[in-house]
Parts: sequence; structure tokens; C-alpha cells
Amino acid sequence: MREMNRNDVRRRLAEIRDEHRELDAVIARAMEHGPVDQIHLQRLKKRKLMLKNQIAWLERKLIPDIIA
Repeated sequence: MREMNRNDVRRRLAEIRDEHRELDAVIARAMEHGPVDQIHLQRLKKRKLMLKNQIAWLERKLIPDIIA
């Protein structure tokens, strides 16, 4: 797998943030409309957490390595 350049990382980060935001809205709507399929809701939340972890990983890639 090739190393992602900074522009690739920023682009992917924006895509994942959008998906995370959309998933958050889907979860909120599902919870507002009465009975919720708990298994489906759990899967959505798990996907959202995975995206959050990917966001954190990509954000760390944007921080330059500083040798102390």
C-alpha cells in the first residue's frame, strides 16, 4: 500500500468526517421515532466508533514528526 500524501489524507479525512456526521444524524432520527431495532442501532454506533478511530488516526498522520 502506498503512503498517502497530505492532500490524500485531508481528502479522506473530510470524507470520513462527512460519513460520521451523517451516521450521527441517522442514529438520532432512529432514536426519535419510537421503538428501535437495538441490533441495528448497535451496528450503527459501532460503525460510528470505527469512523471516529479512523479520524483520529488520520489526524495524527497530519501532525509532523518532531524529533526532540
